[in-house]
Amino acid sequence: MATILVIDDEQGIRDLLGTLLRRKGYEVVLAESGRKGLELFRQARPDLIVLDLKMPEMDGLTVLRQIRTLDLRKPVVILTGAGTADAEEQVRALGVTEFIEKEFSLHRLGDALKRLLTHSGPAT
Repeated sequence: MATILVIDDEQGIRDLLGTLLRRKGYEVVLAESGRKGLELFRQARPDLIVLDLKMPEMDGLTVLRQIRTLDLRKPVVILTGAGTADAEEQVRALGVTEFIEKEFSLHRLGDALKRLLTHSGPAT
């Protein structure tokens, strides 16, 4: 079973994604901040990360840069309500393959997760 780490400061988004992803059969780890997300990334060794860009204290771009120092190839999906072309360009340069606005389609998110997990395989 694949493990997905969700890092988002909005409790409603975390709860929604946690419920939906567990129903799809994934193990889900939730973090309410960038710092907590990095701690859980090191502990849980997730197969994929869903990351918000705009968070207080430590933004998603900073979290992504730190994740990339630990693992260059781990799939990361950016899920943001504050997306700009510049932000998308910056995260894609760091290897993000999916950039989804929070006013997203759940089907699009599900398809992206399935595709990324199929290509990367579970963590070892």
